[in-house]
Amino acid sequence: MLKQAFARHPKIAALLAGFASATGFAPLNLWPVTLACLAALLVLIERAPDRRAAFSRGWMFGLGHFTLGLNWIAHAFTFQDSMPHWFGYGAVLLLSLYLAVYPGLATLGTWWLSRTKLPSLSGRGRGWVGERSEPLSFPLLFSALWLATEFLRSTLFTGFAWNPLGVTLLPTGAAIGATLIGTYGLGALTILAASAFLLAVRRRFRPAVILAAPLALLALWGLLSPAPATPVGAPRIRVVQPNIGQDEKYSVEAEYRNFRKLSTLSGQPRPAPRLIFWPEAAIPAYLDMEPDWRARLAHLLGPNDLLMTGGDKVYFKPVEENGALVNKLSGANNSVWIVTPAATIAGRYSKAHLVPYGEYLPMRNILEPIGLSRLVPGDADFWPGPGPQSLTLPANPGHPALKMGIQICYEIIFSGQVIDPANRPDFLFNPSNDAWFGSWGPVQHLAQARLRALEEGVPIIRSTPTGVSAIVDARGHVVHALGLNRAGFLDAGMPPALPPTLFARLGNWAPGLLMLMLLGAALALRRAKS
Repeated sequence: MLKQAFARHPKIAALLAGFASATGFAPLNLWPVTLACLAALLVLIERAPDRRAAFSRGWMFGLGHFTLGLNWIAHAFTFQDSMPHWFGYGAVLLLSLYLAVYPGLATLGTWWLSRTKLPSLSGRGRGWVGERSEPLSFPLLFSALWLATEFLRSTLFTGFAWNPLGVTLLPTGAAIGATLIGTYGLGALTILAASAFLLAVRRRFRPAVILAAPLALLALWGLLSPAPATPVGAPRIRVVQPNIGQDEKYSVEAEYRNFRKLSTLSGQPRPAPRLIFWPEAAIPAYLDMEPDWRARLAHLLGPNDLLMTGGDKVYFKPVEENGALVNKLSGANNSVWIVTPAATIAGRYSKAHLVPYGEYLPMRNILEPIGLSRLVPGDADFWPGPGPQSLTLPANPGHPALKMGIQICYEIIFSGQVIDPANRPDFLFNPSNDAWFGSWGPVQHLAQARLRALEEGVPIIRSTPTGVSAIVDARGHVVHALGLNRAGFLDAGMPPALPPTLFARLGNWAPGLLMLMLLGAALALRRAKS
C-alpha cells in the first residue's frame, strides 16, 4: 500500500515525509523519524522521471519540513498590532515556500548528475547508477549537494540558517563531528545515515555499513568523550532569567517591576567576584547617555563584579521642524554593555547579523506604505555592528583577564561566523530575547548554540527573559539550564575553553572540503562502474 501511495502521489508523499522529518528537531528530537523520512526522499528522487519531478519532489519535502520546523514564527505576530495576528501563519508558509527551493536544488542536482554520462574507464559510456547497480554514488551525490545547498541557505540574501539538518544529531553523540566538519558537514553525514537505512531495508548490507560507519564512530567518540571539568577557582558566573514576557518588556508601567526582578535575581554583592549576565535588551536605558542608570546598575555590584547587559545604543540627527532644529532618532545598535562597579562602561558590542522584519524592515519605502512593519516596536531601524569581536574584561585582584565573545540572539545560528579567529575568546555570551518564539523556538535556539560550542571549543552562556537560559560547556553539553516561563538564576563556575578545534582553525572550508570529497568519490565510483 505504501509503495502504491509513493507511485501514485509522489508529491504528497514528499510533502508528508518532509513534514514528519521536522520532528527530529527540538523539542521532539525524533531523529530516527528524520532518517526514515530522508530515506523516503531518496526513493522519490531515484524514481523521478524527469528534472521537473526531481525538483518538485525535493521542493515539496522542503515545504513540509520548514512549515513544521518554523511554526514558532507565527507566535511572533501575536506581539504586534500593525498586522493581523493570523498573518503569522501566512508568513511561515511564505518563508517555507522560499526555503524549500534549497532541498529542491539538492534533489534536482542529484538526479541530473546521476544521469549525466561520464567518460568511462572501459570506454562504455553509462547513464545513472541507481538502486540495482552501484549503490554508493547516489547517496554520496545527495549528501554533497545537500551540504552545498544548506550552506547557500545560510548565506544568500543575508541567510537563514535556522534548523540545519545536523542539529538532529545532538541526542546521538555524533554531533561531536562538528569539531571536525562543522554543522553543514553533519548534515551530509545525516544524509549518509539515512541512505544506510534505505540500503539495509533493501538488504544491501555491505554498502549500508560503509555509509553508516562514519556516524557510528562519531557517536561512539561523542558518548565516550568526557565533559571538560570546571576547575576549582574558576570565575563565578550568575545568569539571570527574570521571566519577563514580550507583552511586559516595552511597558512603561512595568519598568520598575522588571528592574526589581532583575536586581533581586542578581543577588547581593559578596566578597568573591562575579560575572553577572542579563538578557538581550534587558533595560530600556541608553547607558552611554544616562549616568543615573549606570549608577543604578553599579549599586547592584560588589567591588569586583561586572555586569553584562543588553541595551540599545541610539543615534540622533538634527531635523528642522517648525523652523527649529530638533534631534530626531535616526537609528540604533542592539548592544551588550559591560558595566563596572564604578558605574563606567568597560566595553560594548553591537549586533552585526540583524533579523529582517524584526530589527529592520527591508525595502521600507515599498513595504511600509502597504501596511507591513517590523515585529518589534520602534520607529527607527537597527544598524549592524562590525562583526565578531572579543572584548577583554577588566582584570582586577578577583578577576582573571578573560576574553568574552558576544553573539546576540539570532547571530548564534550562523556556523563559522561567531568568533574573531585572530582574537579567540575564552567564552561566548549569547544574550537573547526568545519570549516571542513560542515553545518550539527557544529550545531550537539552544540546540543551535550547542553546536557553536562544539564547533569552536568554547563554552557559551545564554541569558534570556523567559528561557531557555543555559550554561553550555565546550563539548556542547548543557551544564545548567532554566526552562521556559520561569524566573530564576544560574550560579556556577565558568566552564573552561578547549584548544581550537579543526573546524575553529579552518571554518567553513572544512565542510567545503568534505563536500568536494563526497562529490569526487561519487563521480569516481560512477566512472569505475561504467
